Amino acid sequence: MPTPHGNRGGMAFSADELRVLRRALAEVLHPSRTPAGAVATAAAVPRPAEYVQDYLRLAEAVDDAVQEAGRLRAFLLAELRRYRDALPGSAAGFLERLTAAVGTGYLPGADDLAALRLLRAQATGSPEYHRRTALLRHCENLADNDVRLRLEAHMPAPRRLLALPGPSAADERPDAEPAPKPATPPAPGTPKPAEPDPGRRTPTPAEIWPPGRRPAPRREDDDAMAALAALVGPRRASC
Repeated sequence: MPTPHGNRGGMAFSADELRVLRRALAEVLHPSRTPAGAVATAAAVPRPAEYVQDYLRLAEAVDDAVQEAGRLRAFLLAELRRYRDALPGSAAGFLERLTAAVGTGYLPGADDLAALRLLRAQATGSPEYHRRTALLRHCENLADNDVRLRLEAHMPAPRRLLALPGPSAADERPDAEPAPKPATPPAPGTPKPAEPDPGRRTPTPAEIWPPGRRPAPRREDDDAMAALAALVGPRRASC
């Protein structure tokens, strides 16, 4: 009879059970193959009565092993709860059973995380403290991943985004000049602005005030300068 190998769905088969299982798999994979190589229907392939009885017994034994694995898993989880309720005195047994349960696919709950935080806060040696911290971090990561997967499962399907035309390469350049705006036609009846005469130019200052037009010095100014020179000259001589 197959026996459960751990609580993750593994099973152990005997040699006779493996022969029966191999024969059943061969018939499933090649249901119409005959010893002569001819193709026939599955009903035409002869099967001894003992083969059918072997298949039925193996199927019943597999069902019993699956049920036994479920009972074993339920017993281990119940034992884990008993050790958790007896904390902090049962710290060693609780950590051992929680580690084994997590290793076989058990998802720690809020009670397990609270118990691990309580045990890590206790005064222990450095190796034990690191062991409890590592187990706590691992259980927290498992719980966070489970919450994230649940949220993603309840999220609606992503909506399809429409592609919008983006700016061209010329528009993305910083030194690109803006496109000129189209000229607005003037309203009817508006007079046109006067255009400059292309034959005229702006005169220069020399043309406006030529050298010959500068005013000549006055006679009174020359007489005053001569009198000043005559007055200053005798004083310098006396000095």
